[in-house]
Amino acid sequence: MIFLDIKKSFDDPGREAPFHLGIHLEMPEDSRTLVLFGASGSGKTLTLHCLAGLVRPDAGRIVVDGNVLYDSEQGICVPARRRRIGYMFQDYALFPHLSVLHNVAYAGTGLLPWRLNREQHAWAMDLLERLGIAHLARLYPGNLSGGQKQRVALARALGTRPSLLLLDEPFSALDPLLRERLRGEIQEILAAFAIPAVIISHDPEDVDAFAGTLVTYHRGRARMIADYASLRRGYASAGDCLRHLQQEMQAESARAAGQ
Repeated sequence: MIFLDIKKSFDDPGREAPFHLGIHLEMPEDSRTLVLFGASGSGKTLTLHCLAGLVRPDAGRIVVDGNVLYDSEQGICVPARRRRIGYMFQDYALFPHLSVLHNVAYAGTGLLPWRLNREQHAWAMDLLERLGIAHLARLYPGNLSGGQKQRVALARALGTRPSLLLLDEPFSALDPLLRERLRGEIQEILAAFAIPAVIISHDPEDVDAFAGTLVTYHRGRARMIADYASLRRGYASAGDCLRHLQQEMQAESARAAGQ
């Protein structure tokens, strides 16, 4: 369903040396969610940006749902707008000058409010109703709570009619009680829309809730755990399991650096 084998290097003013991302991932057909876990700056968000078409890799190949989105050897790089990938940004990135309804409508049509027809308005409102937030349609992002912004950002990501959904730290700005409730809501939404998702999180509870397949990151390298549930059963907590995986990744990186 998802195949990604890419390399990307760039100079980062915050680092002493250039950052190198070298990732090989394959999402199994029977897995609906892939969770990327690792320290800040390890390459997780860069991976999503490459998948979404926001950043062009230096080399490699990306295939989603049988469609080649990027292939350096064949000179293929499908523009972000044509990839049918919904992206929910960590800071939600809602347009402050557009209402909730028009934020969602723009995602699906690329049209500003005065160019929308009645059918397009109705389609956006129907999506808001399916997510239980139709009552927010006329409000603007500045009038929304954190939980409301999260739901609207998810609606906008779904508004692209995606074949894949990317969620970058979807719960990081929320308090613990709201985070727990919204985890359940997003699980229900993903099941209802039957859309596979790639989710970034630093929270072990998020990993437990969503990881069909887990990918752990360390300094631009990734390790895929195809069956997280089986691995998890060997540990008292998700935190213990993830700490062990991170320690293994760090040890592997140290060995690779010493060769």
